[in-house]
Amino acid sequence: MDRMSIEPNYDAEAQGKPKPALGLVFPLLTPQRSLDFLIELVRKIRPSNPRQLAEAERNFQALLYQLRQEPGALYSIRKALLTQFSQAQIMTALTESGMVSGRGVVQEITGKLKHKFLPAILPERDFLFVIRRIFYKPNDYLWVEGIRAELWIDLFNLLGIQVNLTQPQLLGQMQQALQWLSYRLVNLGLERELTDRYEGVSDVVFPFVEQNRLVQQYLTLGLSNAHSESAKVLLANVQEYLHNCNQSIQWIRDQRHQVGTSLAQTFVLGRLQQQIDRMFLILDALDANHQFDTSRFVNFFQLLIRYENRRNSIREFLSANTAFLAYQIAEHSGRTGERYIAGSSKELRMMFRSAMGGGLIISFIAMIKTLLGKWTLAPFWQGFLYSVNYSLGFVLIQDTGSTLATKQPAYTANNVASSLDARKVGDRPDLRNLAITLAKVSRTQLASFVGNLIVVFPGAFVLAWAYAYFFGSPIVDEATAQTMLRSQQPLHSLALLYACFTGFFLFLSGLIAGYVENHVVYGRIGERFNQARFIKHNFSEARRYRMVQYINSKLGALVGNLALGFFLGMAGFIGYTFGLPFDIRHITISAANVSISAVTLGNSVAWTVWAYTLVGVALIGFLNFAVSFGLAFLVAVKSRGIHLRDYPQLVGIVWRYFLRYPRDFFRAPVQREAHQLSE
Repeated sequence: MDRMSIEPNYDAEAQGKPKPALGLVFPLLTPQRSLDFLIELVRKIRPSNPRQLAEAERNFQALLYQLRQEPGALYSIRKALLTQFSQAQIMTALTESGMVSGRGVVQEITGKLKHKFLPAILPERDFLFVIRRIFYKPNDYLWVEGIRAELWIDLFNLLGIQVNLTQPQLLGQMQQALQWLSYRLVNLGLERELTDRYEGVSDVVFPFVEQNRLVQQYLTLGLSNAHSESAKVLLANVQEYLHNCNQSIQWIRDQRHQVGTSLAQTFVLGRLQQQIDRMFLILDALDANHQFDTSRFVNFFQLLIRYENRRNSIREFLSANTAFLAYQIAEHSGRTGERYIAGSSKELRMMFRSAMGGGLIISFIAMIKTLLGKWTLAPFWQGFLYSVNYSLGFVLIQDTGSTLATKQPAYTANNVASSLDARKVGDRPDLRNLAITLAKVSRTQLASFVGNLIVVFPGAFVLAWAYAYFFGSPIVDEATAQTMLRSQQPLHSLALLYACFTGFFLFLSGLIAGYVENHVVYGRIGERFNQARFIKHNFSEARRYRMVQYINSKLGALVGNLALGFFLGMAGFIGYTFGLPFDIRHITISAANVSISAVTLGNSVAWTVWAYTLVGVALIGFLNFAVSFGLAFLVAVKSRGIHLRDYPQLVGIVWRYFLRYPRDFFRAPVQREAHQLSE
């Protein structure tokens, strides 16, 4: 019989069982026709929308039901798969698909960009060609990953996925793939990014070298002895050393707290992990122990579909390879953020006084900016002077130990994110601990805002009044004062949009500061600076020591402050040059501008206008905080591999904590632990 017709079982639907998804005519099992059959089979499972996971699971369960009821359908799928496996070349799928090449980050991105317009051509015998034909829609990976892993395991167990390697061609391809991956693994394990950074490096790289030696011994046995006892022992030893390789990788990652990391090192470690995972899959098939790890095969299958659907995605590549670097940047920002979180009443009072100092400096920054605005200069040079004024002021705030409220969110967000994994509940983040940390951040942020504004409003007013008193005229005329006032009002200007831009700049400056701090540690900048010939010959040992200490502890913050100053100072120039609605609104600068305009306008403006303007200043501050904190929090959470969509109860837990302990969000409470918060 060259055809087998499989019709839906309508009695099953009447009995309340899943309706079979198939109504197919199975073709003769030639390579091309079996491929057409598999394409049609997946089409029957594929949901109308790749995000409709419930529909995909219903279709999938219907398939499983039919396969259990009709042995002929099960037999036909097995034969179709066997035909493809026996005819296709699987080397590329095992050694290339989803594996980052050794070309480097820039070359990899360039290659993906090129292939978006001119796709690479695969021979029809390549197994990846088969995968791309079957899962041809670019979003197929969404429903493939969305279907529960246990359902895929049921399917593959039902199909009898036991790689029993009786065909020499298939066995030879698997062994060759193992050999290639083993060579790549030992080469990567000896990269300078790993060997030049750590003491006792021989112990770290030994497993990478040893696994290759054992693989070569296994391959010398040949195909005829591939299932012998000697081969099994060698493969078991290879697996043991691969586990040791994983431990070496984890040890290197743990060292990033002390020695930092880099994008190049992150790139190498990611490639190492990919090679090891793929070798485990091949070894599981080669060991011939009839205990195939179907769960691992399902993970590989799902990743293979994702890799082929997203093979040219630059976003996917960057997301996968910058996670550890982002984690390290966030961690360095988080260490700075610790000083911005007050746990006790004493710390809260210290933060308030520190913020008052920051408010005083901001008052002078705003006055100097207003004076600079009176000069008739080209837009670029005016923006440059604004930038220098801001930068020097922010550096002064840092060096005097003062605090600027809007700079805190970019640093404290990582501490909030780290509270998710500070106290694990099994393998899940501790959401209750997050609520406690949010309360700490809330009251500290509030104290900082109040400390800044309680000085900025009167401080800027007194300075503007003193200028008018000594020079006989206000620092700004009435028209300019009206403009300064109107630019803070949400319905009469783009103040709220500009406040969002400022929030982004605050976040970006925090990211830059974290990156520089990581680079200082990883690149040993302080040590190298101390060893420079010019520095050694021109500065005393005590002076060099202080300079090195400053570099190690404050260089990141210094660069972040300079970056923020130039972001804020040059925004208006960019908007003016390109004719774009692009500028900044910073709560403390806005508050100072209101006070400066008040000296000129006095009682000529109704109190309702002043109230409306103050509401605008408050909204500017809220958006500065919300955008900066939100972006920094998302980066910190993503770098930890946590997906907030998986924890919808998060908002409820924080809300219940607020209802139970509302004062914690405004003042320091009595010491309280997370376990006191009820579920």
